[in-house]
Amino acid sequence: MAQWQGQSNRKSTGGRLVLARGKRKFEISREKQYTKLGTETRRQYRGRGKSYKTGMLAAEFANVVDKKTQTVKKVKILNVIANPSDPNFVQRNILNKGATIKTELGDAIVTSRPGQVGAVNAVLLN
Repeated sequence: MAQWQGQSNRKSTGGRLVLARGKRKFEISREKQYTKLGTETRRQYRGRGKSYKTGMLAAEFANVVDKKTQTVKKVKILNVIANPSDPNFVQRNILNKGATIKTELGDAIVTSRPGQVGAVNAVLLN
């Protein structure tokens, strides 16, 4: 279900705020699509002004940076180890920024927003 991102019906004091108009189409956000582990699939979303945003629906590989050797490698993601935003995301293998993933090189932290950027970038933990 899409979410409305317009002005709240409450004031900062907690009192009711009567809006002078109804909801508008440009105040509606798109539905949440979480990036899961699986064969890579992407989807394009249309923004305002015909700008496009590529969201990743499923990811198989991650661009992992090794800080010691200053190299970037495309590595297969094995599973999600920890996720500070929601513990349930670990059981569902959902990737987002800040998630700790297990890769072929070792554990890494996701630094990009896969649902917004369309790629999984990570930094190796050593």
